[in-house]
Amino acid sequence: MGRARVGSAGIMLGMLNATVIVIHLLASLFLIIFVLLHSGKGSGLSDMFGGGGGLSGGTSIERNLDRITIATAIIFGLTTFWLAWKWT
Repeated sequence: MGRARVGSAGIMLGMLNATVIVIHLLASLFLIIFVLLHSGKGSGLSDMFGGGGGLSGGTSIERNLDRITIATAIIFGLTTFWLAWKWT
């Protein structure tokens, strides 16, 4: 039963895949948390932390939450494509 990848290149690729898996898991957890923090039409979990009740533009905290959520979603998407590409 031979290994598919032998040598330092295989070890480095395995370490890279393990790192990407950890980043992927963290991104998925943070993405769930950040989406739940967004306020909906009426109210959301962000109201617990001082959000909501503002004008139509939203507060600076909500805009920063939007940016963080988008960055987390991009990281999640990139790691998803990486893992799908390397494991097929």
